[in-house]
Amino acid sequence: MTISHSNFDNNRAISVAETIATARKTAGYSLEDLAITTGLTVTELTALEDGKDANPARLKRVAAALQLHGLGAPR
Repeated sequence: MTISHSNFDNNRAISVAETIATARKTAGYSLEDLAITTGLTVTELTALEDGKDANPARLKRVAAALQLHGLGAPR
């Protein structure tokens, strides 16, 4: 699963997992912080960030917490 992301240097597809990890770090969240915010476990979040899980319900919770509207969070 990928989404399109524009970069000033080039255009490339990045994975949802990479998007989540980058957005979490940019927001200043640790995995523990995001776990508390989303109600997910650190293990579940790690699986999402590693690309080993793409559970839509979990992705929506993370997208909403990180305000990643392109990943299915409500606008």
